[in-house]
Amino acid sequence: MTEATNAHAEPNVFTMAMLGWSPWLPPIAEKDATPAILKALVDPGRVKSDYFMLLARDPDVLEARTLCDKDIFYNTEGGLSRGLREFSATVVSRTNGCIFCASVHARFAARYLQQKDAVQTFLDHGKPDDEPSPEMRLVQDVSEALTTTPAGLEPDHIAALQHAGFDDLMILDLINSASFFAWANRLMLSLGTATW
Repeated sequence: MTEATNAHAEPNVFTMAMLGWSPWLPPIAEKDATPAILKALVDPGRVKSDYFMLLARDPDVLEARTLCDKDIFYNTEGGLSRGLREFSATVVSRTNGCIFCASVHARFAARYLQQKDAVQTFLDHGKPDDEPSPEMRLVQDVSEALTTTPAGLEPDHIAALQHAGFDDLMILDLINSASFFAWANRLMLSLGTATW
């Protein structure tokens, strides 16, 4: 069984650097992965991840969680762009204080939006210094509102999205992805910590 350890230093700043994650409970060892666990991982490479092997203690929930996550970030059949979904996850992660998730999704957001400086400035200060795009600002406002207090999302948020050209599917996508990711952060933060 893999030993859960917190031996590495924890980062205390938001960064786009590649970080590790250390669980507080022992994950299932790769050698003990059952066919049900391998199916639940969806991606066979996740058998190397302490996080996913910890969640594998409940394979049915892990599989549902993973399929939902993959649909949010990889579905190309309409809705919000991949870059804005990743930026929303970055905003949610920063708002929740999840340094690990913020680093992962900030890298993707910077790549897909081609806005590395704006995303880094957001990580550093909680807002872009120069408005990189009105869409990013709107995604930030909605994602922060949903993460801080879900009831904080108000009709004015929706009206602003509609005024900027977001259709109903894009708005639903943003709400669902930000909400899912707020839950995912809290799960990760409850089970371990980011490491350098």
